[in-house]
Amino acid sequence: MQTKISRRTFLEVTGGAALATSLAGCFGVGSSQSTTTTGGGSGSTNGVTIWDIRTGSEQKVVQTITNDFNTKHSNIRATLNFFQNDPYKQKLQVAMGAHNPPDIFFGWGGGILKSYIDANDVYDMTNDFNSDASWKNRIIPSVLAGATFNGKLYGVPTSGVQPVLFFYNKDIFKQYKLNAPQTWNELLNAVDTLKKNNVIPIALAGGSKWPYLMYSEYLTDRIGGPDAFNAVLAGKANAWSQDAFIKANTAIQQLVTMGAFGSSYASTIADTNQDTALLYTGKAAMMLQGSWNFPVIQTNSPDFIKSDKLGWFPFPSVEGGKGNAANIYGNPCNFYSISKTAKSPQSCITYLKDAVLGDEEVKQFIAVGDVPPVQGIESQLASAPNGEWLQYNYKMVQTSPHFQLSWDQALLPQPAQVLLTNLDQLFLKQITPQQFSDNMNKTLSAS
Repeated sequence: MQTKISRRTFLEVTGGAALATSLAGCFGVGSSQSTTTTGGGSGSTNGVTIWDIRTGSEQKVVQTITNDFNTKHSNIRATLNFFQNDPYKQKLQVAMGAHNPPDIFFGWGGGILKSYIDANDVYDMTNDFNSDASWKNRIIPSVLAGATFNGKLYGVPTSGVQPVLFFYNKDIFKQYKLNAPQTWNELLNAVDTLKKNNVIPIALAGGSKWPYLMYSEYLTDRIGGPDAFNAVLAGKANAWSQDAFIKANTAIQQLVTMGAFGSSYASTIADTNQDTALLYTGKAAMMLQGSWNFPVIQTNSPDFIKSDKLGWFPFPSVEGGKGNAANIYGNPCNFYSISKTAKSPQSCITYLKDAVLGDEEVKQFIAVGDVPPVQGIESQLASAPNGEWLQYNYKMVQTSPHFQLSWDQALLPQPAQVLLTNLDQLFLKQITPQQFSDNMNKTLSAS
């Protein structure tokens, strides 16, 4: 039976035992997890309460590291509480509204965190982070964007990274004498060659809608750079009408017209990994998806990886575009943030500095297949199972000047849903790029 692992799962689930030796996702949720705690430090004077949602192997890592922290810090007692994902989100929202949240809370960054910041419920840790060079220099800078607003930092990474990139079938590329495209025109040429030979050029799970995002995100960035979407986040009038969005969505419809995604993309579902199956069964040559699909292939078609048939490459540059080809999209990581009502913010800072993504936790996370956003771990990744893959993901993030959180996570929930609806209509050619922009501009005032 095929293992079902989707991007949504990886936004919510992590640490499953079945993925212990592969690249597990970092967005945790318990399916039947009850609240548990761990702590120590007899005679402690400063308690730190932490809410988290990770399960399985990652939860064990967090518990071990927290116990070690309590042993080494007799004056601070850190207590972990684990919850299921959906109840957690509701519980945190209620707690924030009542001004009685935990001292440290687990989150995704983006629009939800921004709503708590706007309500003055989150501690600004900018000065704490910047004043400790060893702490600041430990973290890969690009992942901090998801928890940075108006130049201020409201969260630090607490998990692995998940960039979006192209996967490809090496056998098919070899058969038709294709190289991994480095530019948009090279990608179009590859699509044309594959289409002429009755191979689906790119697997796309349009039935799930959110995979459409990846094309609009990357093309907009490659054409206009990060400033284009930043204007949307800033709520600037008619921000969606910028040239970068129009050109990006025009390029998308060009792909659709070429038949780049085959004839059944609109009914292909990501949650059951139908797009990924097209790739490893040889029916499709490429797939633009998140790194969370690597363990899907490893679980459902391990020989495809063992026989070196799986390849990968970054989203190509766009001729004439001003965006940096090293920019990436996806899910940078999860974050730990400190609530404004924390009993002892400095005890929280001590926990974040000493326990979270320190040397020991990094070592343990790599052992369960994560890629922590920490500097200088190349040799550890190289010696781990699937080291080549882990190193590639790590280098992508390490060298990226900008790692943008997926738009549907960066935006507030209402405009995010409108975005998915309009992308669906765009890919089905039910609306034009201009109509897409007009529709999305209406959400700017609404948000």
